[in-house]
Amino acid sequence: MSWAGRRWGRRQRAVLWAVLLAAWEAAWGQLRYSVPEELPKGSFVGDVAKDLGLQLPELRDRGVHIIDRGRTQYFALHGKTGHLVTAERIDREQLCRQVEICVLRCEMIIEREMKIHEIEVEIKDINDNAPSFKEIDVKEKISEMTAPGSRFPLAEAHDPDSGRNSLQSYELSGDEHFSLAVQAGPGGDQRPELVLAKALDREEAAFHELVLRAMDGGDPARTGTARIRVTVVDANDNAPVFSQAEYTVRVPEDVPVGSVLVIVTATDADEGRNGHVKYSLKKQTDMALGIFELDSESGEITLLRSMDYEEGDAYELEVQAHDSGALSNTAKVVVTVTDVNDNAPEITVSSALSEISEDAPSGTVVALLHVQDRDSGANGEVRCSLDRGLPFRLEKSFKDYYRVVTARELDREQVSEYNVTVRAADGGSPALQSSAVLALRVLDVNDNAPVFAEERYSARVWENNAAGALVLTVRATDADWGQNARVRYRLAEGRVRGAALSSYVSVQAETGALYALRSLDYEEVRELRLWVRAEDGGAPALSSNVSVVLVIVDENDNAPQVLYPPPLSRAAGSGGAWSGVELAPRWSEPGALVAKVVAVDADAGQNAWLSYELAKATEPGLFRVGLHSGEVRTARSPLARDAARQSLVVLVKDHGRPALSATATLSVLLAESVAELLAELGSAAEAAAPGEPAGSLTRWLVLAVAAVSCLFLAFLLLLLALRLRRWRRQHLLPAQSGALRGVPVSHFVGIDGVRAFLQSYSHDVSLTADSRKSQLRFSAASCCDTLPARPLPDEPAPLLGDEDPATALPADPAAPSYQCFNMLNVF
Repeated sequence: MSWAGRRWGRRQRAVLWAVLLAAWEAAWGQLRYSVPEELPKGSFVGDVAKDLGLQLPELRDRGVHIIDRGRTQYFALHGKTGHLVTAERIDREQLCRQVEICVLRCEMIIEREMKIHEIEVEIKDINDNAPSFKEIDVKEKISEMTAPGSRFPLAEAHDPDSGRNSLQSYELSGDEHFSLAVQAGPGGDQRPELVLAKALDREEAAFHELVLRAMDGGDPARTGTARIRVTVVDANDNAPVFSQAEYTVRVPEDVPVGSVLVIVTATDADEGRNGHVKYSLKKQTDMALGIFELDSESGEITLLRSMDYEEGDAYELEVQAHDSGALSNTAKVVVTVTDVNDNAPEITVSSALSEISEDAPSGTVVALLHVQDRDSGANGEVRCSLDRGLPFRLEKSFKDYYRVVTARELDREQVSEYNVTVRAADGGSPALQSSAVLALRVLDVNDNAPVFAEERYSARVWENNAAGALVLTVRATDADWGQNARVRYRLAEGRVRGAALSSYVSVQAETGALYALRSLDYEEVRELRLWVRAEDGGAPALSSNVSVVLVIVDENDNAPQVLYPPPLSRAAGSGGAWSGVELAPRWSEPGALVAKVVAVDADAGQNAWLSYELAKATEPGLFRVGLHSGEVRTARSPLARDAARQSLVVLVKDHGRPALSATATLSVLLAESVAELLAELGSAAEAAAPGEPAGSLTRWLVLAVAAVSCLFLAFLLLLLALRLRRWRRQHLLPAQSGALRGVPVSHFVGIDGVRAFLQSYSHDVSLTADSRKSQLRFSAASCCDTLPARPLPDEPAPLLGDEDPATALPADPAAPSYQCFNMLNVF
């Protein structure tokens, strides 16, 4: 293989290695580029998108941006091309003083993925600086007694460039008495020295003009010159001598301004003026300019401004001591700065979320932080922490980067906002701290159903209320926020007495106010039970129910209703003009039962308590009415002078406020015998129907008496059979068997609907509609005082039926009952 082929193969291998190295660095999150200095703003540095395998739309969607940790942003990412470009003109000599390899670092943050890629850009030097002398006009004084070969240090030239572009050589021209010698310093720097090649003679030449030229190795080379004026002085054979060739001092960086750092001393063996020594700074680095001051008389070096270890940890000075003559000497002063913990850690929020959903999984990245401390050693070691009790934790991400992630699920109803304080402390003594606060708002998720203020609601509503009246207000709260916490109310479906519940009440959707849509009637509905549902505005919506009971309170809105005697209109409708006529013998004793007024009140409670009183009578002292029973009894025995026909008006009133009342009119016939009774009935019939013939009336009375007699005979036979059956049971069963007591025999006589009785009895009958069962209870006691309200249609009570009276249970006190009244055995 030829030499050209081998060279081409080596180039291919070098390119392959470079490609593999770049791919490996990109895979591990690090990119390296190199560019020359002094490029204009916007110059191409590298194709970041291609090296990371990112498409151009992804750069905008993922929130990619460049962060430079320095004080100046030198690089930027071009959003349209994905190229890394320069953001400012870069001067290598300004950024990397006395550093051979100048590398700038920055980070590229991908916010959506919370990834970091470090980018290193090496800045290549160009020959943009010529060597220069600090003083272009140098004055030297040399005694004429100076021996040839003597050396005099000259000021060095300075070239900020590096490598071959830096200072390479010196040249001296102008006079044969002097030559140039270059010595290598400890750090490899070149130190020019003026060498006396030929003895001086002041009388021959008092001044010598020289030109010192410094050249770098650039292409093309740059040069810098300094003019040297040598003054020949008279003999001064003793030069000042320093107490030590090199002074070394260590001071902390926080030493106060104005402090004396070191005192240099030099002595001159000469006397008089030639022995007076003065000091001056012969040489100092660029970093030391303006920091130190040398007292020319005392040799004290004082601090002009504060030092910063992070800017420079060592300074080198060259002090010259010279007498009044031309003799001088130099000494080196090295000031070493020690680090003090004067820099607190710096926390930079590279990327952070301002909002997070409360159902975010544990481990969700909330923020990306960069933490650094400019101090060194233990003073620069940083420890980061979060406040305890917060649902977050810190994770080390990349070098000095930390991630703040959720440690558990969040609950907005407990804490809606977090101010997460990240604290960083260094290892100094005492330690310095800094903190950064991350404000994070927790977004709501519909995870709470509405909760009612009470477990159940109840209210009392007076009947006959106005339609649309407010009954009560239910209230439910939702611990969520915004639309998820907006509660709306509605009624659950239901029916009352066959009608839809929504026709009775309604609920306002926004406020939960419950309104009655109609006037309620206690006699129809005594209680409304319903469910109200509260539903939030989430998606999907959550809901809860609460029970509401509305108790209808009775009002005295029903007057008593007289069941017996029946109204005249009903009697007329049946064709009987004698309805409401009661018969009483004239031989009746005081207290004899004549009739009983039966009335009911549809109200309840006190509103249904009835009382009876005699409002009007033909003979006021002949009859009295039981206050609570409604029984009409004789107050005294009838007299012969008492009219045969007595008219009574009974007033029935309840105990409501105000009280309501009704009246019942009774006609009582007093008779000594059946013939007189028939005569009175005949006259009553003529008075009731004056146009009807008397024979027809008599015929009907006879038929009525015959029919009543037959019925009475049948009743006697039935009563006899019942007594025989009872007698048989008493002999067959023990006395304590609880057999049914016999019903006393009653004799009834009736003519044309007119009723009278000779013997009386009372019993209680419980009747209800829509029931096959009844309850019948015989009692020797008088009837109960009042009748309760009639039952609701949907609350059936037993009817008089086929249940055995001997085994029948006592009537339910709550069940409505009708009390049968005492009757005569003559109709």
